[in-house]
Amino acid sequence: MSLSANISVEAPIENQIQEIAYDGTEIYQLPPTLSEHLAKCATKIDFSKTSSDIDLLQQSIKKEDEKKEEESKDPKEQFQSSLWPWDSVRNKLKEALTEVCVLSDVLNIAKEKRYMVLDPIPQEPPEVKPMVLVYARKKALASAANILQSGVERLKAVQSDQGVNRTNSTDFHIELLRLRRNWRLKKVSNTIIGDLSYRTAGSKFMHPGMFEVTKAEDEESGSPPASPSGAGAAGTVACPKINSALRVNVPTELQGVAFIKVITQKDQEDLCTATVNMMGSTQLVPQAGAWQQTLEYAQNVLFCKELFNQLAREAVQLQAPIPHVVVGNQIRATLLPGIQLIISLCHSTSSDSNNSSEPIKDHDHVLEHSLHQLLREFHHKNTHHPFPHPASGPLGPSKKRMLAGPSAYDRHELLEMTKSQTLLEQIIAQAQHIFTRRRTQYVLDTVARDVKDPMITSHWNAMNSPTMSCVKINITSHGYDANLRTSLVIHVKERSLKCICRDGRIMHMSYEPQELRDLILCQISQHQIVCLQNLAKCMAWQILSSSSHLGIGSVEPLGNASSCVLASPNSDRLIAVQVRCDSQIDVKVYIAQSPAKDFFPGSLVQGRHWEHLGGHFKEVRFDKMEGKNFHNKMEFLMASLTSQS
Repeated sequence: MSLSANISVEAPIENQIQEIAYDGTEIYQLPPTLSEHLAKCATKIDFSKTSSDIDLLQQSIKKEDEKKEEESKDPKEQFQSSLWPWDSVRNKLKEALTEVCVLSDVLNIAKEKRYMVLDPIPQEPPEVKPMVLVYARKKALASAANILQSGVERLKAVQSDQGVNRTNSTDFHIELLRLRRNWRLKKVSNTIIGDLSYRTAGSKFMHPGMFEVTKAEDEESGSPPASPSGAGAAGTVACPKINSALRVNVPTELQGVAFIKVITQKDQEDLCTATVNMMGSTQLVPQAGAWQQTLEYAQNVLFCKELFNQLAREAVQLQAPIPHVVVGNQIRATLLPGIQLIISLCHSTSSDSNNSSEPIKDHDHVLEHSLHQLLREFHHKNTHHPFPHPASGPLGPSKKRMLAGPSAYDRHELLEMTKSQTLLEQIIAQAQHIFTRRRTQYVLDTVARDVKDPMITSHWNAMNSPTMSCVKINITSHGYDANLRTSLVIHVKERSLKCICRDGRIMHMSYEPQELRDLILCQISQHQIVCLQNLAKCMAWQILSSSSHLGIGSVEPLGNASSCVLASPNSDRLIAVQVRCDSQIDVKVYIAQSPAKDFFPGSLVQGRHWEHLGGHFKEVRFDKMEGKNFHNKMEFLMASLTSQS
């Protein structure tokens, strides 16, 4: 067995050498203070390990030791219970008391400052070189002085130029500030470029729409300004004799005045009257306004070109029953048989634009305004997407598409959701609705003018959509409107009519005006018969038979015939009324009386009740009777035929 000896290791007395001077003098490092020594020792502690980790490690070691002890013990002793059942509780309370005492000691040390003071670790002071700071401050002041000096010289030069070359008091920078309030500008090298396009509003038109801003004195001196890249050949739209400090240069294709002209015509003649404006072949119109008006005109030209380009592209792509025609600056589309819609782009850049060969026709200002609204709505939808609900959903799908999952839409509904109308389809639908509405108004006005009895009044709904209108028709008789009022509601759509009758029947008709006229004549004849029946009930007359569509007589090409048979209270008088509605209202009235003149009781027929059989009907000269209208005459007739006995 080897002998062991204790060896003590002590720190050297000498301190570490910090620096050796040129003369060989050694400068030692000062020994650390107690605070520094404590901080150095504290850095060696791993504070990432918590007390719970240490407790778990100790418990695992303790369990391994207990297992080894249990293995070494007799198996009989393993089943022996502890001597005291509250031993575990005592141990836990003891550990808790120890932790509370340690916590109390730590709080006393940190609070009372009598036992230990926590000082921060002193850091080595940075080396201060005063000359470097002096040179840095001197350089910064020199650069600031140069900037101020250059600015002063530039302002002096501007003031001197204004005093020599400019007589007006308008400043270029003030004008430029006003320009920036309404238009997008950016500086590229030494030029100022502006943007007239609608890209920020969602436009996808390929034209750049750029213009250049220059000083007025530069143009007067004769130096031609550089055209902006991608803007094409730019022409100077100068404002002669206008006191403005700046000039705007717009591209040649955006100069002048442009507008969209919409015409609807019924004939199919002059199919090739399109006039193509060749850019550069005409002289420029001198602008008499300021730069604001010039830019507004240029942006309007750009907007009209984008609108016409979109409509022309859709006209070529759409598969219509009658193909749309795009020739030059005109688009022709068929609305209804024999009716055409013509959309033209008018861009005048010459003074003789009024002497063109195109015939002058009336504009449809409503459709022109609708075209502008449709394109602006298209721009608005490109930039304003509906917010997702919930907020974590994807951005972009519409609200109806987001509800497709919870609402369990099928494939057909999903396909219908993806369909959308183009600008050309929407404007064609609006034009078709306008023509259908005009035809409906014409039919209602002509029927109300031709038919004096009964009276026909039309009430158009003021709140309508661009593709559907609603009109309510009331058929009344003067003086008997409380007796019966026949109502008819018509929904005017693009190419069809939906009629809702008084009895709840719904009829769908085409855009042909003759179908609507036939329906109104049928309603007139039914109104006359029904109102007569109500009047007969009030006068105690009996209704023997009634027919809304009479099956005897000649077949009417238009309208229909209605009839009814009435009996007096004593059944000794009969009245048969027939109302035919074709081109005019034809009313025929027949009367019969009982007993008949050829009836001889006692010879062949024994019963007295056979006397009430009516005789032959005789026609009444209805037009010679007194009365304001049909029902007034019938009232007089029933009153005169009523027996007094």
